[in-house]
Amino acid sequence: MPPRSSLDRTTALSLFKEEPSILLRTVVFCLLAVCLMVADTRFQLMPVIRQGVSVVIGPLEWAARQPVNWWSAAHGYFSGLEQARTEEEAARIRLQLQSLRAAQVENLTLENERLRALLELREQAEITGRAAEVLYEAPDPYAQKLIVDRGLVQGIKVGSPVLDDQGVIGQVTRVLPLTSEVTLLTNEGFTIAVTNARTGVFGLAYGDPSMITNAGTGSLELRFMPLNADVQPGDLLITSGIDGIYPVGLPVARVTQVEHNPGNSFAQVWCEPQARIHNTRYVMIVLPASQLIEESEQLGSTESAAQSTEAQGRTTVGESHDR
Repeated sequence: MPPRSSLDRTTALSLFKEEPSILLRTVVFCLLAVCLMVADTRFQLMPVIRQGVSVVIGPLEWAARQPVNWWSAAHGYFSGLEQARTEEEAARIRLQLQSLRAAQVENLTLENERLRALLELREQAEITGRAAEVLYEAPDPYAQKLIVDRGLVQGIKVGSPVLDDQGVIGQVTRVLPLTSEVTLLTNEGFTIAVTNARTGVFGLAYGDPSMITNAGTGSLELRFMPLNADVQPGDLLITSGIDGIYPVGLPVARVTQVEHNPGNSFAQVWCEPQARIHNTRYVMIVLPASQLIEESEQLGSTESAAQSTEAQGRTTVGESHDR
């Protein structure tokens, strides 16, 4: 049996080796956290410590980020290079197609000029217009009207067609000194003469604000088309010019739905406007086609008179020299 002194020493050592309980440690750390918060609030210690720590570990963070940055830069470089090559190839193909189309358009333009000269048809009047900004839309959604910032002072006239960069928007129906009211294509009482660009068939398109398209706008209905008419979804409708209001060839709408009901005398053809009816800010107001033709004819007659006067003057000068 070991002596008593050795037992007392062993018991004392075992007491010192015991760890504090979890509850005690939790209380100590909570008190420490409270003391730190109080000290931070009273003496603003943490900002200084945070700044010091950030200064110390800043270079370490920078060094740790470098491999990621290098990998991202390399990946972006090679991805951008591949994308640039793909876009260059696509742009080259588009350029070739545009060159071919330009050559075809030039050839068709020359052929058209020759045919018109052969048939003694007058040249199409050049479209001229005035830019305008849309101020607001009519409060009534079924009215389908816009208000623009051009009026009598700027020479706007009732009946003038209104366009955007996509096609026909509508027509000026009321002119005030500084503003004008534009009735949209989708207005219930709106009618426009159109031509199917694919087949050349004429028709009348009527506005229908109740038939909402995918773009959230009203639609057009191509009425009085026979059941056997060659109309297909995707056909482009352009202005025919026979109404004397719209110049020929302006995009109006694209056919979206065709229904052939044997119980009806005509096919039901629904179209979506090409122009941005409710999402445009700037428009162009042009003169009616009939007025454009009159002005072009007046300009042509004025030029002819000037040429004849110049020729008579040259003849008179030549006769005086002969004498």
